[in-house]
Amino acid sequence: MIPSNEAVLKSLENVIDPELNLNIVELGLIYDVIIREDVILVRMTLTTPGCPMHDSILQWVERQLQTSFPKYRIFIDLVWEPQWTPKRMSPEAKNKLDMMFE
Repeated sequence: MIPSNEAVLKSLENVIDPELNLNIVELGLIYDVIIREDVILVRMTLTTPGCPMHDSILQWVERQLQTSFPKYRIFIDLVWEPQWTPKRMSPEAKNKLDMMFE
């Protein structure tokens, strides 16, 4: 059975941004999930292009998805447009950081 986009996102909630201590889904770093046959493609970004955890976060995403969906090939498309902003964060993430965004 083909996993749903929601199942992929739920799995990705286990990948934590170590600087903010929030998962990459609630941070709004995941832009799109595409599932076709035996492939899962995740289009995502990072909070900044110069993120020092760049390679590690991408490895964690790939490892998490391979663990959750072992029959699928995993591809990650790291994009910088549209640029990430704190407005992409979930309300829960904003509350956890005790931040107020418009």
